[in-house]
Amino acid sequence: MLIQSHLAMAQLHRLGLSKAAYDVLSAMSEVQHSGGEVNASQAELAASVGLSKNRTSIAVSQLVKRHVVLRPEGRYRSYNIHPLFAGYNTVEEMEAGITDALQAIQAGELPEPAAPTPVRHLSAVPSRKKSA
Repeated sequence: MLIQSHLAMAQLHRLGLSKAAYDVLSAMSEVQHSGGEVNASQAELAASVGLSKNRTSIAVSQLVKRHVVLRPEGRYRSYNIHPLFAGYNTVEEMEAGITDALQAIQAGELPEPAAPTPVRHLSAVPSRKKSA
């Protein structure tokens, strides 16, 4: 059984994840290796949480957009749970993983988990013209 930072996990609610995204993250957490590597297809994840493949794809996309889950380039059926949320074998591994992740975020080498900024379409807002 792997251990995870309860402080990081407690912050997930700030990311505006859907229930399906929570379910998929939970399934990923169950099959992850120490450090957050997940080798499972979306079909396998869908089957484990009882979602359709389409709904699972949307949930995975949401996790990736919020940087909770990272997709290694060129690797099929492979994901990495962000080091802040990943599970580790020991407390020492977890502390090292989190410290390394925070330093990488600060250096711009690792994205910080965050809710996407809402897109505002100002062209849809009527402009107010001052009358002379």
